[in-house]
Amino acid sequence: MDQRQVELTAWVERAFEQLGVDLASDWQLTPVSGDASFRRYFRVHSHNLTWIAVDAPPATEDSRLFVAIARAWAPLNIHVPRIHACDLTHGFMLQSDLGDTLYLDVLDAHNAEVLYAKALVSLTHIQQCKTLGRGETLPHYDASMLTFEMGLFREWFVEQLLGLELDESEATMLDELFSTLADSAVAQPQVCVHRDFHSRNLMVSRETTPGVIDFQGAVIGPVTYDLVSLLRDCYIDWPQGKVYEWMARFGQVLEREGLLEVYDDQLFRSWFDLMGMQRHLKAVGIFSRLKLRDGKPNYLVDVPRTLGYVQQVADAYPEFDDLAQWLRKRLIPAMQASGQFEGDALRRWLQR
Repeated sequence: MDQRQVELTAWVERAFEQLGVDLASDWQLTPVSGDASFRRYFRVHSHNLTWIAVDAPPATEDSRLFVAIARAWAPLNIHVPRIHACDLTHGFMLQSDLGDTLYLDVLDAHNAEVLYAKALVSLTHIQQCKTLGRGETLPHYDASMLTFEMGLFREWFVEQLLGLELDESEATMLDELFSTLADSAVAQPQVCVHRDFHSRNLMVSRETTPGVIDFQGAVIGPVTYDLVSLLRDCYIDWPQGKVYEWMARFGQVLEREGLLEVYDDQLFRSWFDLMGMQRHLKAVGIFSRLKLRDGKPNYLVDVPRTLGYVQQVADAYPEFDDLAQWLRKRLIPAMQASGQFEGDALRRWLQR
């Protein structure tokens, strides 16, 4: 047990005492699978009941927004963890337990319609969040933030992981691509955005909507961002026709809810496709950074699928012909030569 876990254990005991809840003499704190950040999660077991204790080091994690968002979203019929106690100075929280079953653990062709329908209901509720209260506001997902995120693709994946040096024409092509994608994103209606709304952050629940976690990065941003995060998930993929069917259905709901003035399929699809390119370029950069900087190589297995989405969209839009050719002629050979992407995932992408 490291020092922070010792401190968390002592804090949990004090938190329960302040809440007036009796801890069993044999209560336990057991690790729960973490995420891509520096946060750690532990399950508190006492009297056949469970809670989740969170260790979020303040030097790397800002829990203030997580607490504010959780408290703002709960009244909107969004099934988020209840915050029972928190110490933002030390980065400790005690939350309700939403269980262990991720959407990703159970999603298949038989239940996808039902599970995604529930998730999309939650998404309409998230998008209608107007304020966090108590003077808290969400940051805006502006062009500079969007462009910075896409820069992670160039820095961590292209240059550092693959070791490629871009010539002037390649650098210009990427600069122009990033500008186009950022412009498309900021032109969309701006709503409350979870920013990581996908199968690893949705929990199967007995409620009518799924448990929603990992929302501390929420912003005010493009209306299609969370939708493409869910439907073109970095961790599981679906037939293109089914993705566009779900997309259109949700766009029509947005029109009925007043979040979209008029649903125009061609325009909405363009927003959706280009938003996905921005997100997936960012994700590839983050997966590479997790491997190189943070010693978490497991995310590399998801790079071929994630970059495959970018290739799909580039192939479908004539204005991205240069990108499509660059991916095939420059990036794919570099991925093969690196030896880091052997296996079914890369072969599947190459066979598209």
